[in-house]
Amino acid sequence: MRAPFQILAIPYRIMDGRPFYCVLHRADFDQWQFIAGGGENDETPLQATKREICEEGGIDADNIVTLTSMCYIPTNIFPKKHLYSWANDTYVIPEYAFGFECKADIVLSHEHTEHLWLAYEGARAKLQWDSNRTALYELNCRLTADHTA
Repeated sequence: MRAPFQILAIPYRIMDGRPFYCVLHRADFDQWQFIAGGGENDETPLQATKREICEEGGIDADNIVTLTSMCYIPTNIFPKKHLYSWANDTYVIPEYAFGFECKADIVLSHEHTEHLWLAYEGARAKLQWDSNRTALYELNCRLTADHTA
């Protein structure tokens, strides 16, 4: 059963002293984003994040950073099959954001066709959703300790 929340997980690596971020291209429509997905059953957002990182990126992440960034997503963007267990007055659900240092190679699931490792500006330019850009900004600030990024 799908839980009424989403997660967003940002893979990053430090290369030549700079953070790089992995953006993934969706298989079902032309969009770049980070690892994302919904909670299942009674999972916590952190448990859902670990599962989604493994499912979509083939990585067993244990160094997850919880970000302050959070947004709410309208439920009308989800297929009806995910809504059947939610209360009828569930119009928006929270999306919790996380970052994780990705030391292994990404192994794409069927949900994505390709991935790119990009510096902050390049990753930001690829992203469609404001929630992804906001979470990226926060993670980049945390990694660089420069709040003018």
